[in-house]
Amino acid sequence: MLHIDKIIQDVRKCKIVPENDIQELCFLAQELLIQESNIQLVDPPVTICGDIHGQLHDLLRLFKISNEPPHTKYLFLGDFVDRGFYSLETFLLLLCYKVRYPDRIFLIRGNHESRQITSVYGFYDECMRKYGSANVWRYCCDVFDYLALGAYILSGASADGGVLCVHGGLSPAIETIDEIRLIDRKQEVPHDGLMCDLLWSDPEENIPAWAVSPRGAGYLFGYTETERFLFKNNLSLIARAHQLVMEGYKEVFDGGLVTVWSAPNYCYRCGNVAAVLTLDDNLNRNYTVFDSMLQDCSEIPSKKPVADYFL
Repeated sequence: MLHIDKIIQDVRKCKIVPENDIQELCFLAQELLIQESNIQLVDPPVTICGDIHGQLHDLLRLFKISNEPPHTKYLFLGDFVDRGFYSLETFLLLLCYKVRYPDRIFLIRGNHESRQITSVYGFYDECMRKYGSANVWRYCCDVFDYLALGAYILSGASADGGVLCVHGGLSPAIETIDEIRLIDRKQEVPHDGLMCDLLWSDPEENIPAWAVSPRGAGYLFGYTETERFLFKNNLSLIARAHQLVMEGYKEVFDGGLVTVWSAPNYCYRCGNVAAVLTLDDNLNRNYTVFDSMLQDCSEIPSKKPVADYFL
């Protein structure tokens, strides 16, 4: 029998979890996640978190500030792994909470929840270093394929429309939320198409409609397209992550879209603060900004982060 609470205690202390326990945890998580929709319905109040990128100690600080699960309901917008030194522990902790409290924590897929990206930007190497094989990495990548592509937050107490949450942004090929529900999400993130756009696209204030993204995947989208999507889908807000914001969060397009970033001092050197967005029962917004967790030098491995990638 899997002891979830013990795994939670161990990963919080950065202790190695037996490979067999990780395999069983990943299977349990898949059984839960497969029951969720591509766009998972989440009732408010909820706290929305952006990229974490393996910064375990900052995730623990986030939980300390906003309360531990299950006391607070959380929605994480992807990019749990890569860049930071504790990607595995970060992802395992979130999976444990998902299995332990399935209705109090929701995880959606980011562009880094991908075999190709994690092979280059840290997570694969971390698993190899800690376990001497790629098995644990494969178990986690299999879970990635089951993660939802977004979430929809709706309040019966608010007449202003719901909130759509995705990792990246919009797609020129998607006009309605229902179209996202028809995507076959159980696959590696493709290089183009609807699923790719949701995970890779970015808002851009200086363009009227659509433009090619400099990332090499997804699109840039402007005010007009955002307003059109909000109106057509009766939305008051699109909440997304995916881009470093030095102030922790940034609202654009007359408050119709917000970027939330939850990895303070990203890559242990960017100097940014982080934030989470809490929506109350009426979908009123409250941002909590926090700094990086001060860590003992012995807690950070000497291995340097990999090369810059789309900061």
